[in-house]
Amino acid sequence: MVSRTFSCDCNAMHFDTPELSRELVAAVDRMPTFPQSAQRILKLTRDASCAPKDLVEVIDRDPVVTVKVLRVVNSAYYSLPNKISSISHAVVFLGFNTIKNLSLSIAAVGMLPSNPLAGFDGQGYLLHSLTAAGIARQLALQIPDADAHDFFIAGLLHDFGTVVIAQGMPMEFNKALEYSVWHEESLHHALLQVAGIDHSAVGAMLLERWQFPADLVDAIRYQHQPECKDSDLVAGVFAANQICQRLGVDFGGPSKPEGLPASVEQRLRGNLDQIITRMGDLKPLLEEARRFVKL
Repeated sequence: MVSRTFSCDCNAMHFDTPELSRELVAAVDRMPTFPQSAQRILKLTRDASCAPKDLVEVIDRDPVVTVKVLRVVNSAYYSLPNKISSISHAVVFLGFNTIKNLSLSIAAVGMLPSNPLAGFDGQGYLLHSLTAAGIARQLALQIPDADAHDFFIAGLLHDFGTVVIAQGMPMEFNKALEYSVWHEESLHHALLQVAGIDHSAVGAMLLERWQFPADLVDAIRYQHQPECKDSDLVAGVFAANQICQRLGVDFGGPSKPEGLPASVEQRLRGNLDQIITRMGDLKPLLEEARRFVKL
Protein backbone atom coordinates (compact mmCIF):
# COMPACT_ATOMS: atom_id res chain seq x y z
CA MET A 1 0.00 0.00 0.00
CA VAL A 2 1.40 3.38 -1.02
CA SER A 3 0.85 6.22 1.41
CA ARG A 4 0.93 9.80 0.20
CA THR A 5 2.02 12.47 2.62
CA PHE A 6 0.26 15.75 3.16
CA SER A 7 0.04 18.68 5.49
CA CYS A 8 -2.93 20.77 6.41
CA ASP A 9 -3.77 23.99 8.18
CA CYS A 10 -6.81 26.16 8.59
CA ASN A 11 -6.28 27.98 5.32
CA ALA A 12 -5.64 25.24 2.80
CA MET A 13 -4.75 21.64 2.13
CA HIS A 14 -1.20 21.28 0.81
CA PHE A 15 -0.23 18.07 -1.00
CA ASP A 16 3.42 17.11 -1.14
CA THR A 17 3.08 15.66 -4.62
CA PRO A 18 2.12 17.96 -7.52
CA GLU A 19 0.85 14.85 -9.29
CA LEU A 20 -1.80 14.27 -6.60
CA SER A 21 -2.88 17.90 -6.77
CA ARG A 22 -3.28 17.64 -10.54
CA GLU A 23 -5.24 14.38 -10.23
CA LEU A 24 -7.68 15.92 -7.77
CA VAL A 25 -8.19 19.08 -9.81
CA ALA A 26 -8.80 16.93 -12.88
CA ALA A 27 -11.29 14.78 -10.94
CA VAL A 28 -13.20 17.89 -9.88
CA ASP A 29 -13.17 19.26 -13.44
CA ARG A 30 -14.57 15.99 -14.78
CA MET A 31 -17.61 16.14 -12.52
CA PRO A 32 -20.76 17.28 -14.28
CA THR A 33 -22.20 20.63 -13.37
CA PHE A 34 -24.84 20.70 -10.68
CA PRO A 35 -28.17 20.48 -12.56
CA GLN A 36 -29.39 23.92 -13.63
CA SER A 37 -32.80 23.32 -12.11
CA ALA A 38 -31.16 22.47 -8.77
CA GLN A 39 -29.01 25.61 -8.97
CA ARG A 40 -32.12 27.71 -9.56
CA ILE A 41 -33.91 26.01 -6.66
CA LEU A 42 -30.95 26.70 -4.42
CA LYS A 43 -30.86 30.34 -5.46
CA LEU A 44 -34.61 30.76 -5.10
CA THR A 45 -34.82 29.25 -1.67
CA ARG A 46 -32.13 31.55 -0.30
CA ASP A 47 -34.41 34.44 -1.25
CA ALA A 48 -36.76 35.32 1.62
CA SER A 49 -39.35 36.57 -0.88
CA CYS A 50 -39.46 33.27 -2.79
CA ALA A 51 -43.05 32.06 -3.24
CA PRO A 52 -44.19 28.45 -3.73
CA LYS A 53 -45.26 29.25 -7.30
CA ASP A 54 -41.67 30.25 -8.13
CA LEU A 55 -40.41 26.86 -7.00
CA VAL A 56 -43.16 25.04 -8.91
CA GLU A 57 -42.22 26.91 -12.09
CA VAL A 58 -38.55 25.90 -11.82
CA ILE A 59 -39.31 22.21 -11.18
CA ASP A 60 -41.89 22.09 -13.95
CA ARG A 61 -39.21 23.14 -16.43
CA ASP A 62 -37.12 20.06 -15.63
CA PRO A 63 -39.06 16.95 -16.72
CA VAL A 64 -36.58 14.55 -15.10
CA VAL A 65 -36.85 16.15 -11.66
CA THR A 66 -40.62 16.51 -12.08
CA VAL A 67 -41.08 12.79 -12.80
CA LYS A 68 -38.87 11.74 -9.90
CA VAL A 69 -40.51 14.11 -7.42
CA LEU A 70 -43.96 12.86 -8.38
CA ARG A 71 -42.77 9.26 -8.15
CA VAL A 72 -41.59 9.83 -4.59
CA VAL A 73 -44.65 11.84 -3.62
CA ASN A 74 -46.97 9.09 -4.89
CA SER A 75 -45.04 6.33 -3.13
CA ALA A 76 -46.47 4.37 -0.22
CA TYR A 77 -44.20 6.32 2.11
CA TYR A 78 -46.37 9.44 2.01
CA SER A 79 -49.66 7.50 1.85
CA LEU A 80 -51.56 10.37 0.23
CA PRO A 81 -55.28 9.68 -0.27
CA ASN A 82 -55.21 10.51 -3.99
CA LYS A 83 -52.58 10.36 -6.69
CA ILE A 84 -50.72 13.64 -7.21
CA SER A 85 -50.25 14.59 -10.87
CA SER A 86 -48.57 17.99 -10.65
CA ILE A 87 -45.82 19.72 -8.67
CA SER A 88 -48.22 22.46 -7.60
CA HIS A 89 -50.51 19.86 -6.01
CA ALA A 90 -47.49 18.20 -4.39
CA VAL A 91 -46.58 21.52 -2.74
CA VAL A 92 -50.13 21.86 -1.42
CA PHE A 93 -50.14 18.38 0.12
CA LEU A 94 -46.56 18.12 1.38
CA GLY A 95 -45.50 21.72 1.82
CA PHE A 96 -42.97 24.06 0.26
CA ASN A 97 -39.98 22.93 2.34
CA THR A 98 -40.54 19.21 1.75
CA ILE A 99 -40.71 19.60 -2.03
CA LYS A 100 -37.72 21.95 -2.03
CA ASN A 101 -35.51 19.52 -0.08
CA LEU A 102 -36.82 16.55 -2.02
CA SER A 103 -35.90 18.19 -5.35
CA LEU A 104 -32.37 18.99 -4.25
CA SER A 105 -31.92 15.48 -2.83
CA ILE A 106 -32.99 13.97 -6.16
CA ALA A 107 -30.48 16.19 -8.00
CA ALA A 108 -27.68 15.02 -5.71
CA VAL A 109 -28.70 11.36 -6.03
CA GLY A 110 -28.45 11.59 -9.80
CA MET A 111 -24.74 12.38 -9.58
CA LEU A 112 -23.58 9.33 -7.63
CA PRO A 113 -20.73 7.29 -9.17
CA SER A 114 -21.38 4.25 -11.29
CA ASN A 115 -17.74 3.08 -11.46
CA PRO A 116 -17.67 -0.47 -10.03
CA LEU A 117 -13.90 -0.25 -9.42
CA ALA A 118 -14.43 2.15 -6.54
CA GLY A 119 -16.64 -0.21 -4.54
CA PHE A 120 -18.82 2.80 -3.81
CA ASP A 121 -21.86 1.91 -1.70
CA GLY A 122 -24.47 4.23 -3.15
CA GLN A 123 -27.20 3.23 -0.72
CA GLY A 124 -24.89 3.57 2.27
CA TYR A 125 -23.78 6.99 1.08
CA LEU A 126 -27.36 8.12 0.56
CA LEU A 127 -28.52 6.89 3.95
CA HIS A 128 -25.67 8.68 5.71
CA SER A 129 -26.09 11.91 3.72
CA LEU A 130 -29.87 12.08 4.07
CA THR A 131 -29.69 11.29 7.78
CA ALA A 132 -27.03 13.97 8.29
CA ALA A 133 -29.15 16.43 6.31
CA GLY A 134 -32.24 15.73 8.43
CA ILE A 135 -30.28 15.98 11.67
CA ALA A 136 -28.60 19.22 10.58
CA ARG A 137 -32.01 20.67 9.72
CA GLN A 138 -33.26 19.84 13.21
CA LEU A 139 -30.14 21.27 14.82
CA ALA A 140 -30.80 24.55 13.02
CA LEU A 141 -34.04 24.85 14.98
CA GLN A 142 -31.95 25.06 18.18
CA ILE A 143 -29.88 28.00 16.89
CA PRO A 144 -31.33 31.53 16.79
CA ASP A 145 -31.65 32.91 13.24
CA ALA A 146 -30.17 29.75 11.65
CA ASP A 147 -31.41 28.84 8.17
CA ALA A 148 -32.70 25.25 8.36
CA HIS A 149 -32.58 24.95 4.57
CA ASP A 150 -28.86 25.78 4.43
CA PHE A 151 -28.22 23.27 7.21
CA PHE A 152 -30.09 20.61 5.23
CA ILE A 153 -28.08 21.29 2.06
CA ALA A 154 -24.77 21.32 3.94
CA GLY A 155 -25.65 17.98 5.56
CA LEU A 156 -26.78 16.54 2.24
CA LEU A 157 -23.58 17.48 0.41
CA HIS A 158 -21.01 17.26 3.22
CA ASP A 159 -19.48 14.02 1.90
CA PHE A 160 -19.71 14.83 -1.80
CA GLY A 161 -15.92 15.00 -1.97
CA THR A 162 -15.93 11.21 -1.60
CA VAL A 163 -18.10 11.01 -4.72
CA VAL A 164 -15.48 13.01 -6.65
CA ILE A 165 -12.69 10.73 -5.42
CA ALA A 166 -14.64 7.54 -6.18
CA GLN A 167 -15.35 8.79 -9.72
CA GLY A 168 -11.93 10.23 -10.50
CA MET A 169 -9.57 8.04 -8.45
CA PRO A 170 -11.42 4.73 -7.95
CA MET A 171 -8.38 2.65 -6.98
CA GLU A 172 -7.34 5.07 -4.24
CA PHE A 173 -10.90 5.28 -2.99
CA ASN A 174 -11.24 1.48 -2.87
CA LYS A 175 -8.00 1.10 -0.90
CA ALA A 176 -9.14 3.71 1.60
CA LEU A 177 -12.53 2.04 1.90
CA GLU A 178 -10.91 -1.31 2.69
CA TYR A 179 -8.64 0.36 5.25
CA SER A 180 -11.66 2.06 6.82
CA VAL A 181 -13.56 -1.20 7.22
CA TRP A 182 -10.66 -3.32 8.47
CA HIS A 183 -9.32 -0.73 10.92
CA GLU A 184 -12.76 0.58 11.99
CA GLU A 185 -11.66 4.08 11.05
CA SER A 186 -13.80 6.79 9.52
CA LEU A 187 -13.51 7.04 5.74
CA HIS A 188 -12.24 10.59 6.25
CA HIS A 189 -9.24 9.39 8.25
CA ALA A 190 -8.70 6.41 5.95
CA LEU A 191 -8.46 8.65 2.87
CA LEU A 192 -5.95 10.84 4.67
CA GLN A 193 -3.91 7.85 5.83
CA VAL A 194 -3.94 5.82 2.62
CA ALA A 195 -4.03 8.43 -0.12
CA GLY A 196 -3.24 11.77 1.55
CA ILE A 197 -6.58 13.15 0.41
CA ASP A 198 -8.94 15.30 2.47
CA HIS A 199 -12.39 14.67 1.02
CA SER A 200 -13.73 17.86 2.63
CA ALA A 201 -11.16 19.95 0.72
CA VAL A 202 -12.13 18.18 -2.51
CA GLY A 203 -15.83 18.72 -1.80
CA ALA A 204 -15.22 22.41 -1.17
CA MET A 205 -13.37 22.67 -4.49
CA LEU A 206 -16.36 21.19 -6.26
CA LEU A 207 -18.90 23.46 -4.56
CA GLU A 208 -16.77 26.47 -5.49
CA ARG A 209 -16.82 25.26 -9.09
CA TRP A 210 -20.59 24.97 -8.84
CA GLN A 211 -20.66 28.55 -7.50
CA PHE A 212 -22.32 27.67 -4.22
CA PRO A 213 -22.51 30.39 -1.56
CA ALA A 214 -19.32 30.88 0.47
CA ASP A 215 -20.90 29.88 3.79
CA LEU A 216 -21.95 26.50 2.36
CA VAL A 217 -18.51 25.98 0.83
CA ASP A 218 -16.89 26.72 4.19
CA ALA A 219 -19.25 24.29 5.95
CA ILE A 220 -17.94 21.53 3.68
CA ARG A 221 -14.30 22.62 3.84
CA TYR A 222 -14.13 22.86 7.65
CA GLN A 223 -16.52 20.06 8.59
CA HIS A 224 -13.65 18.18 10.30
CA GLN A 225 -11.91 21.35 11.53
CA PRO A 226 -14.53 23.37 13.41
CA GLU A 227 -11.73 25.02 15.37
CA CYS A 228 -10.68 26.68 12.11
CA LYS A 229 -14.08 28.15 11.23
CA ASP A 230 -16.33 29.00 14.14
CA SER A 231 -19.76 29.29 12.52
CA ASP A 232 -23.24 27.92 13.14
CA LEU A 233 -23.23 26.01 9.85
CA VAL A 234 -19.85 24.36 10.46
CA ALA A 235 -20.93 23.43 13.99
CA GLY A 236 -24.18 21.97 12.66
CA VAL A 237 -22.48 19.77 10.04
CA PHE A 238 -19.84 18.58 12.53
CA ALA A 239 -22.46 17.68 15.13
CA ALA A 240 -24.76 16.03 12.56
CA ASN A 241 -21.89 13.78 11.49
CA GLN A 242 -21.16 12.84 15.10
CA ILE A 243 -24.81 12.05 15.75
CA CYS A 244 -24.89 9.86 12.63
CA GLN A 245 -21.96 7.91 14.06
CA ARG A 246 -23.80 7.56 17.36
CA LEU A 247 -26.77 6.14 15.41
CA GLY A 248 -24.50 3.75 13.51
CA VAL A 249 -25.22 5.43 10.19
CA ASP A 250 -21.65 5.79 8.92
CA PHE A 251 -20.31 5.83 5.39
CA GLY A 252 -17.28 3.57 5.27
CA GLY A 253 -16.08 1.63 8.27
CA PRO A 254 -17.75 1.90 11.68
CA SER A 255 -16.22 4.66 13.81
CA LYS A 256 -16.87 6.11 17.24
CA PRO A 257 -18.07 9.69 17.79
CA GLU A 258 -15.21 12.01 18.64
CA GLY A 259 -17.27 14.29 20.86
CA LEU A 260 -17.74 18.00 20.28
CA PRO A 261 -15.07 20.69 20.56
CA ALA A 262 -15.77 23.63 22.85
CA SER A 263 -16.73 25.97 20.01
CA VAL A 264 -19.40 23.55 18.75
CA GLU A 265 -20.75 22.91 22.25
CA GLN A 266 -21.06 26.64 22.78
CA ARG A 267 -22.97 27.22 19.54
CA LEU A 268 -25.26 24.23 20.10
CA ARG A 269 -25.58 24.83 23.85
CA GLY A 270 -24.48 21.48 25.16
CA ASN A 271 -22.42 18.34 24.73
CA LEU A 272 -23.35 15.56 22.32
CA ASP A 273 -25.59 13.70 24.80
CA GLN A 274 -27.44 16.87 25.80
CA ILE A 275 -28.02 17.87 22.17
CA ILE A 276 -29.33 14.42 21.25
CA THR A 277 -31.65 14.44 24.26
CA ARG A 278 -33.10 17.80 23.21
CA MET A 279 -33.71 16.48 19.69
CA GLY A 280 -36.00 13.75 21.02
CA ASP A 281 -36.77 10.55 19.13
CA LEU A 282 -34.61 10.37 15.99
CA LYS A 283 -36.08 7.07 14.77
CA PRO A 284 -38.67 8.73 12.47
CA LEU A 285 -35.93 10.82 10.85
CA LEU A 286 -33.80 7.75 10.26
CA GLU A 287 -36.76 5.80 8.92
CA GLU A 288 -37.58 8.63 6.52
CA ALA A 289 -34.03 8.49 5.15
CA ARG A 290 -34.19 4.70 4.80
CA ARG A 291 -37.45 4.86 2.89
CA PHE A 292 -36.10 7.52 0.53
CA VAL A 293 -33.06 5.35 -0.20
CA LYS A 294 -35.33 2.41 -1.09
CA LEU A 295 -37.25 4.60 -3.53
